[in-house]
Amino acid sequence: MKTLERTERAAQRAGGDTGGTTAGDDGATRAIVIVPVLKSQSGPQGASGLALSSEERLEEAVGLTAAIGLDVAFSGTVPLAQIKPAALLGTGKVEEIGAIIAAEGVSVAIVDHPLTPIQQRNLEKAWNAKVLDRTGLILEIFAERARSKEGRLQVELARLTYQKSRLVRSWTHLERQRGGFGFLGGPGETQIEADRRAIGERIDVIRNELAVSERTRRLHRKRRKETDQQIVSLVGYTNAGKSTLFNALSGAGVLAKDMLFATLDPTLRRVSFTDGGAFILSDTVGFISDLPTQLIVAFHATLEEILEADLILHVRDIASPSSEAQKIEVERVLAEIGIDAAAQGARVIEVWNKADLLSEDERAALGKRAANAAHPAVLVSAQTGEGVPELAAAIRARLQAHLRTRDVIVGEADGAFIHWLYENTEVVDRKGREDGSQLFQVRVAPEREHDLDLHIAQPRG
Repeated sequence: MKTLERTERAAQRAGGDTGGTTAGDDGATRAIVIVPVLKSQSGPQGASGLALSSEERLEEAVGLTAAIGLDVAFSGTVPLAQIKPAALLGTGKVEEIGAIIAAEGVSVAIVDHPLTPIQQRNLEKAWNAKVLDRTGLILEIFAERARSKEGRLQVELARLTYQKSRLVRSWTHLERQRGGFGFLGGPGETQIEADRRAIGERIDVIRNELAVSERTRRLHRKRRKETDQQIVSLVGYTNAGKSTLFNALSGAGVLAKDMLFATLDPTLRRVSFTDGGAFILSDTVGFISDLPTQLIVAFHATLEEILEADLILHVRDIASPSSEAQKIEVERVLAEIGIDAAAQGARVIEVWNKADLLSEDERAALGKRAANAAHPAVLVSAQTGEGVPELAAAIRARLQAHLRTRDVIVGEADGAFIHWLYENTEVVDRKGREDGSQLFQVRVAPEREHDLDLHIAQPRG
């Protein structure tokens, strides 16, 4: 088939590593990736309307497939005049792809398009291979990446919600039909009814467990607010370099790989400025076009951490041809959880990452764009450290924009007041005076300024 081609080059661009071996040499499961493209579309787009070219969609699909260790033997786009209800593709295309699957020993077929349960079942029968659509593939990746107990529960909830509408019959412990009561009881529960009931019961259990985790997280957020700890959240399209930037800012050792969804569970670290002051840096799951609704719902509690953030760093792969389209997709997902990124310029800083992949001319042009952008933007390379000090300065300036600078004189024996200053304000400078007292220069939040005045006015010894 002319629209399909070998994908070693595509896999490398998408972050895969062929290691110079032929497909399947390492024993990995062989897969084929199909990207259906409707001819009626003015430009190839995903279900969300993300304007990606056919090649970009193909590279992303190959990258997603490689992210769960599948060996992509073939990939390509398949033009469609119209969607066929039975199998999405026409009979001729189904047969052509089936011949490639049989010849190459492929056991998994990835179709980068939503499939109905009937379409999925018909394709699996025709190709004699496991078939996953985009939603199913992303759910598989999340299931493999989740490490924390809450993360695993969130992914399981998403998978069961997806499975409930399809009833894939993987619940083999429920194969027997349940009997009814008396002569009028009928044959009892059918297999589908038993599956649906079992899945529903498990979903209820997971939701109850997640409700406990959500209450715990809510208490943690409340505690952070009470101690005036400011939160900075990283958001961005998957593989934009968020984890690498997280490490560059915090010095943490979070896994950072050139791979889609390399990290999944949220991570928080305290970051201190060199001349005083600190904030909590939060890394969140990466977004992607056509992110399954089930995942957005399941991860809603985790994503609420972004809602509580004092500052949001929108990390963009500025070297990607799809950078603008990816920005739109991230802002769309943020809007779903209640954040209008376009309208909150004071709360969002765009981080234009991967500057090291640009030419000198491109970097200079983007530097001018960043300086003159309607909303703040900083050009960085988290990999090399270029621009990271400037980003830290921008974070500090934004977090401290509402703070007021005050000079406070403290007696030499007033240790309790000194302790209060360090706990409730940001101490910028401290100097001894001739009379033994000390002059503190502090930055204080408006809501704490009244308490500061009370401490100053309090008579002492």
